[in-house]
Amino acid sequence: MPPIKVKNGRGPGGRATGSIAVKPGEGRGRGRPLTRIQKEKQQVILEAALEVFSVYGFRGSTIDQIAEVAGMSKPNLLYYFPKKEDIHRRLIRTLLDNWLAPLRQIDEDGDPVPEIRSYIRRKIEMSRDYPRESRLFANEMLQGAPHIIDMIELDLKNLVNEKARVLSGWMDAGKIVRTDPYHLIFSIWATTQHYADFDVQVRAVLGRDRGGEGRFEDAAAYLEKLFMQGLIPRK
Repeated sequence: MPPIKVKNGRGPGGRATGSIAVKPGEGRGRGRPLTRIQKEKQQVILEAALEVFSVYGFRGSTIDQIAEVAGMSKPNLLYYFPKKEDIHRRLIRTLLDNWLAPLRQIDEDGDPVPEIRSYIRRKIEMSRDYPRESRLFANEMLQGAPHIIDMIELDLKNLVNEKARVLSGWMDAGKIVRTDPYHLIFSIWATTQHYADFDVQVRAVLGRDRGGEGRFEDAAAYLEKLFMQGLIPRK
């Protein structure tokens, strides 16, 4: 397999990517606070693992690959994370929590049209800024979500139920067209995350003229119009 290089948390095209937060007490040293150096080491490992997992998936990745990308020895890496599963679990659980943040921000007391429009735009921005994380999450779903099935069946399900009730309330009030709120949420996920999960395909089809960073703004404008035309009640 060709080596992967990651510098300063930058993904394809040199775009800055988000970092995985290291929480006190996680990894080695559980039960006592991590030192600054330990946190930095864990951060380097998690960034390297994100790059490796997003390319090769969980099954195709190895501790040796992650250690090489992290620029440290395998024994040093294993001091912080004894198993590959530990690294992957940390990444995917943190990712799911971050991924749900835009959905949590939908305000029941807000105007539904701007709220939904903002949600679509935030999801597109996440596809632009966190493509590796999106692909890692997609790979986890394709494998049956073995590391986060409990979070999906509890945290994710409860949050979606909550926002589905918000959408239904707006529909009952005649503020947006009645439709299935769950499938509305699924549709927004599918159309926005496509631009990260199928980034290569999107850029190849659009070509040089339209395949640059502007494609995300074009996508946001298109999807906002698409969903708003179907949701704004006709007078």
